[in-house]
Amino acid sequence: MRYFNGFSLRGEEALFGDFLVRSDLCVAGFSYGAQQALEYVYHTKERVDRLILLSPAFFQTKPPAFIRTQLRYFKADKEADKEAYISQFLANVAFPSQEDLSSHLHAGSDEDLEALLRYRWEEEKLREITARGTVIEVFLGGQDKIIDAEAALAFFEPLAVNYYIKEAGHLLHP
Repeated sequence: MRYFNGFSLRGEEALFGDFLVRSDLCVAGFSYGAQQALEYVYHTKERVDRLILLSPAFFQTKPPAFIRTQLRYFKADKEADKEAYISQFLANVAFPSQEDLSSHLHAGSDEDLEALLRYRWEEEKLREITARGTVIEVFLGGQDKIIDAEAALAFFEPLAVNYYIKEAGHLLHP
């Protein structure tokens, strides 16, 4: 399986064992990694049977002011401000679970955050991927504090097999 990490994270795929399929023909990604996984599958010439999108970073319904604010806080000149941003971000990713993500922390770049926030999911790409015979599975948490899971579900519902876990957050843990 090819796996793409979430923003500022490394090695977190172990947290998603219940949702992943261990196969050379499977591609998966969490949050920002879901965006990267989709782009990889869209552009590859290799056979992919399953694309698993775990809490895909879905911000295209957010106003431009939200994106500017996130970027401004992350790009803060003071190291303490950036650390506070990451600390709050990780708490929101873990909510409502008490999962400690500090062992998975990997410094994300300004460019990665901007790409994550400005990414636009395109129906045409998902339709082309499914037309090739790839099953797309999307996992969303109803208590997600990072993305608007309802808006993401509305977007993905006609395009993929969707699993909506009411009691879970972005990590898909209750």
